Amino acid sequence: MASQAHPAVTISEYLVRERQSEEKSEYHQGEIVAMGGASRRHNLIAGNIFATWHAQLKGRDCEIYKGDMRVRIASAESYTYPDVVVVCGEPEFEDQHFDTLVNPTLIVEVLSKSTEAFDRGANFARYRSIPSLNDYLLVSQESVRLEHFSRQKSGRWLLSESVDLEDTLEFDSIQCSLALRDVYDRAFAL
Repeated sequence: MASQAHPAVTISEYLVRERQSEEKSEYHQGEIVAMGGASRRHNLIAGNIFATWHAQLKGRDCEIYKGDMRVRIASAESYTYPDVVVVCGEPEFEDQHFDTLVNPTLIVEVLSKSTEAFDRGANFARYRSIPSLNDYLLVSQESVRLEHFSRQKSGRWLLSESVDLEDTLEFDSIQCSLALRDVYDRAFAL
């Protein structure tokens, strides 16, 4: 038996549904994708990154959001919920609901087995189309590993990888640092 194609959902329909729902879903070119729950380790890592940068950004012209700030990727007709998002300068939102950021400076995704390929591939390709995005950070929850992609002046993306708990990464776009020991605090028996 052939499966029937599901009719595409419009962006307007998605936003109405999403704003009324207790569960989060992402949107990719007419398809709604339900988000699953995150593991303890995933939550610890995302929380550690948020806490570290929240303290460093205090009193500065930047805002940081953890998990619930939707990001619009206009060129890809996509809406996502990154694990951590930072915007420096004036945040811009899609509409008067102020729940969909359009100009992120930095995006963090904590990798899971079910999302790793997507976050490395299609998701990163979509994120790269956001003109304001300068940094994309992939964080493993299976081992100590951070992959920092930074946009260069030429428009190309440069990868820096860190796998040592003694490493500290610098993020020029938000003028913050991130020690791997802080990222993985309580996530592993160190």
